[in-house]
Amino acid sequence: MSKALTLTVNGQDHDVDVPLTTPLLDVLRNHLGLKGSRYGCGLEQCGACMVLIDGRATYSCSREVGTLAGRAVTTVEGLGSAAALHPLQQAFLDEQAGQCGYCLSGMLIAAKAFLDQNSQPTRSEVAAALDANLCRCGSHPRILRAVLKAAAKMHPKVA
Repeated sequence: MSKALTLTVNGQDHDVDVPLTTPLLDVLRNHLGLKGSRYGCGLEQCGACMVLIDGRATYSCSREVGTLAGRAVTTVEGLGSAAALHPLQQAFLDEQAGQCGYCLSGMLIAAKAFLDQNSQPTRSEVAAALDANLCRCGSHPRILRAVLKAAAKMHPKVA
């Protein structure tokens, strides 16, 4: 049974009429046209589907839309724009951190949530924070460099 509900995604309200048990990922991709978050495993084990819910990195493949009333969802499309990339997006481009690109939206989301909590991370802290995100292409060294580069730009050290 479908039910009309309003989701706040990337700062905009969207009315959708879907069963409350529909996975958020399905609504994002198939009802709102936001294709950045990807279906990887459906089991919360790869991170390709990650979005921010109230600033926390969350798997959207298993999150039911009925649990999101009054919550703010941010997808990778909501981080920046083509005209004004988020520092993470720019750093990923600068470091050529993507190979196939399948994991990148989840990596960017997880990195954003992490950097919002830790403004001066070490390489090992970044690696631990992104551990739940799988990259099969072996881009991890470039991804780590990109996150550290973005951290330095987002939170410059005060001398």
